[in-house]
Amino acid sequence: MENFSERLKTMRADSGKRQKDIADAIGITSRAYQYYENGTKEPTLSKIVALADYFDVSIDYLVGRTDNPKINR
Repeated sequence: MENFSERLKTMRADSGKRQKDIADAIGITSRAYQYYENGTKEPTLSKIVALADYFDVSIDYLVGRTDNPKINR
């Protein structure tokens, strides 16, 4: 099972979006988003929710607790 940063990188790559696109959409700097993907820093709960909404997946999927992106939605 992937961890949060790996899952985030995979979903971004699959979406064809740039880090800046996602950062702008959830209201953070590109640098902050890079920290999330590198696993250097963890987002706040409100940013985890924003990322799950952005990618239309459950929070459990985003953080690697399940491999089913729609579980608990």
